[in-house]
Amino acid sequence: MEVFVLGTGGMMPLPGRNLTSVLLRREGDLFLFDCGEGTQVSLRMLNLRWKKITTIFISHTHADHITGLPGILMLSSQVERTEPLTIIGPPRIKEYIETSRQVLDMYVNYDIIIKEIEEPEKPGIVYETDELIIRSVPLNHSKVCVGYILEEKDRPGVFFPEKAKEAGVPCGPMWSQLQNGQTVELTDGTLVESVQVMGGTRKGRKFSFVTDTSFVPALAEEVAGSDLFICEGMFDRSLAASAREKKHLTSQQAATIAEKAGNIKKMGLIHYSPRYTERELKNLLKEAREIFPDTFLCRDRMRLEIPYEE
Repeated sequence: MEVFVLGTGGMMPLPGRNLTSVLLRREGDLFLFDCGEGTQVSLRMLNLRWKKITTIFISHTHADHITGLPGILMLSSQVERTEPLTIIGPPRIKEYIETSRQVLDMYVNYDIIIKEIEEPEKPGIVYETDELIIRSVPLNHSKVCVGYILEEKDRPGVFFPEKAKEAGVPCGPMWSQLQNGQTVELTDGTLVESVQVMGGTRKGRKFSFVTDTSFVPALAEEVAGSDLFICEGMFDRSLAASAREKKHLTSQQAATIAEKAGNIKKMGLIHYSPRYTERELKNLLKEAREIFPDTFLCRDRMRLEIPYEE
């Protein structure tokens, strides 16, 4: 599992700082979280195959999180996309996409599936496969806004061939059956259960994406146990009042959520106010690390790996 930070800015793009967008790649699937202005530029620079993006998750319909979307939709028609593209977001995302297509007279030669989250004020599963789920969680912003949490389902335990041999199971199809959790019967009628040759289930990985919200204490429980927590830290503590008024987080508030959550391996700050120069961003990091030391600054086109636990 890899995460590519495509943009880190809030409100307006700056030289070297696109608007907020994050891509997650897992087993060939590409999931895009938000699509700010400049997303295509970073995709190109990182040589990522955007036509392989299967699903786009939009947090809310403020311009700095969706202005890159029409370009992505039009571009996908130019690279001979054949697979459908699913877009998931809060109410009005469908209206935005359909209006953009009409006004821009957009040529689209593939299916676009739009799913609006019916109850964005409640946590709920918005995407699921045999191997993972993605949940939306309510945030508190000036517009209906959600965060997203990707969690892999537990994986089967490690298969021990020596135990299978000791139990008399010959190498072959029965080994696969045992690895799939089935019980097999030997020629003498002996039953061998999967638990006899398999280790315990292994925990999957967890990725959380939260941006554009005031401080919501309940978020800590939702993001707990994240291998990677990407969270906005738009302001430093001197602008706490402004953050509260505009319903954004300071870097210290983001760190407080991470610290209270527990078992978060690392947190990356994102969605910086354009008032901060690259040098001044270090103040955001310093203030966050006072509360949650395992914090880093996301940078445009940064690649992050999320390995399995040993």
